[in-house]
Amino acid sequence: MNEGNNGIVYVLTNPAMPDLVKIGITTRDKVDDRIKELFTTSVPVPFDCEFACKVNDCSKVEKALQVAFGPNRIHPAREFFSIEPEQAIAVLKLISVEDVTPQVVKEIELEMDPQDAESSKRLKIKRRPPLNFEDMGIPIGSVLKYRDDNIDVVVTSTRKVMYNDEEVSLTKATRIIQGNEYDIQPTPFWFYNGVCLTEIYNKTYVDVSDSI
Repeated sequence: MNEGNNGIVYVLTNPAMPDLVKIGITTRDKVDDRIKELFTTSVPVPFDCEFACKVNDCSKVEKALQVAFGPNRIHPAREFFSIEPEQAIAVLKLISVEDVTPQVVKEIELEMDPQDAESSKRLKIKRRPPLNFEDMGIPIGSVLKYRDDNIDVVVTSTRKVMYNDEEVSLTKATRIIQGNEYDIQPTPFWFYNGVCLTEIYNKTYVDVSDSI
C-alpha cells in the first residue's frame, strides 16, 4: 500500500482468486490505472472493484486495515486477505470521506477490453453459480432476516424475494437497504433459520465443486 496524505482506498476481487480480497491505496486520481497495472500476464482475468472511497490520511487507513485484517493476510509483502469483501467495506465506510465506487466501476467498464470482460464473465459463472433458493434448501415462502436490523424478506421464487411489496432479487434488496448505487454480494447479510446464507451457499455449491 502507498503512504501519503489524501488518496483513494480500494477493495478488489478477482474470479480467478476465489476467497481472496485485494486492498490497496493510491494517491492517483484514477483507480482504474492502478487496476490495469495489476492485470499482468500472470493474472488470467481483470480485477473487479467492489468498493472505493476517498480518505484523508492514507497512512492512517493503511495501519487501521493492517490491524483489522492482519491475521487474514496471505503474505506479509502482499495486500491480499482471506476475507469477505463486505468485511473490508464495513471498516472503510467508517473512515471514508467519499464513496467513489460508482465512478470507478463506470471507468473500468468503459475502458475494459471486450474480450477481457467476456473472459471474466465466463469465469464468474463457472466459479460462482447464481443464488438459487431451491438448490440451497430454502423453500418458497421462507423468511430471510437481514443482519443487525429488524428487516425481513419473503422468498417468492427460486431467485426472487418480496421486499416492500416488490418482487426483487436479494442483491437488489440488499442494495436498497444499504442505500448503495452498486451491487454487492448479498449472502453475508442474510440469515435463514439463524444460519448465514454464505454458509448455506458454500455448502450447496462451493463444497460440492471442491469435491468433484
